Amino acid sequence: MAGKSRAEREALERQNAALMAVFERAGFDHIAPDIIQPADIFLERSGEDIRARTFVFTDPSGAEMCLRPDLTVPACRYHLSHAENPAAERRYCYLGPAFRFPDELLSPQEFTQAGLEWFGASESIAAEARVLKLTISALEAAGLSRYRVSFGDLGLFSALLADTEMPERWRQRLKHHFWRPHAFRELLQSFTLGHAARRTSISPLIDRLAAGDALALAEAEIERRNIPLVGGRELPEIAQRLANKAADRAEQPLARDKAEAFNAYLAIAGEASGADARFATIPGGARFRGARDYYAKRLYEMEELGLNPRRFHFAAGFGRELEYYTGFTFQIEADTPHGPVSVAGGGRYDNLLSDMGSPVAVPAVGCAIHTDRLKAVLS
Repeated sequence: MAGKSRAEREALERQNAALMAVFERAGFDHIAPDIIQPADIFLERSGEDIRARTFVFTDPSGAEMCLRPDLTVPACRYHLSHAENPAAERRYCYLGPAFRFPDELLSPQEFTQAGLEWFGASESIAAEARVLKLTISALEAAGLSRYRVSFGDLGLFSALLADTEMPERWRQRLKHHFWRPHAFRELLQSFTLGHAARRTSISPLIDRLAAGDALALAEAEIERRNIPLVGGRELPEIAQRLANKAADRAEQPLARDKAEAFNAYLAIAGEASGADARFATIPGGARFRGARDYYAKRLYEMEELGLNPRRFHFAAGFGRELEYYTGFTFQIEADTPHGPVSVAGGGRYDNLLSDMGSPVAVPAVGCAIHTDRLKAVLS
């Protein structure tokens, strides 16, 4: 809160107390995760924006650490270190500072984040609707009355991928580039055109793979050119990438109508309750139909909680700025004289705790509120 007057600090504290009261009344336990965190999970699974804006340093033992850029990952680490059974249902809320290099409106390098995380919920659809409801209720308790709710669903996208016949490594690469629209389009086009006809700077190296294994070839080429290993990539990883490129040459190109189905899906945007009519035009299979049913049930749960999905906006390409989300994602914006500002967001991230070392899968959904932005909007 450096730089704020006493009156401003007191106003922010009152606002934040109102936010936390909503979460605590709903049965979420207040926790205080560590401010200093291992940097690896943030750098590996956060979006490009957060990776570029994280304060990273090395501790005396040589480990790479960071000031937490958000509180979801610290809350996950808290859960894994305190819960006897990571898969057992736990509900946490928190309020504390986070740190990012500033580069956007209303974003100081130290800001306060309020939020909640719900681990191991037995009713996943109901939990998603409940988290959205609690986020909205908290914002309204703080005084926000005019806002817009937008959401997406990575589950629909993943289901469409799973229904489309292609090598699994292609699915993983397309999923990896979901957050990078330009790279996604280029990659999808390359799968459609076929790799055999495409020549790049490393094509001569790929040509030679038929005469030997990828690891030996990569090692020999690196030694011949005296190329240092940089960027954290080890020799086996480089060799695997070469082997994948060689394997891509032998694959049949992706059918153009399959590629057009992805483009048609990602172009869907509009009022949330009307989205299923657009989904019905996409030639997906059983998994995509199952994801559509999940989507419809979520809207029903929202209505049961008194929310009105007809006022919400759905965009198939919406996934927020964090790459660990796996399903439902949402964002709440408010208007300012400088344009719309995101004051809250969240969603489902079912793989994150496993990636952090959980021995069992842990379904998870949560939200975060940028309290400084909220205060600026309300002021």
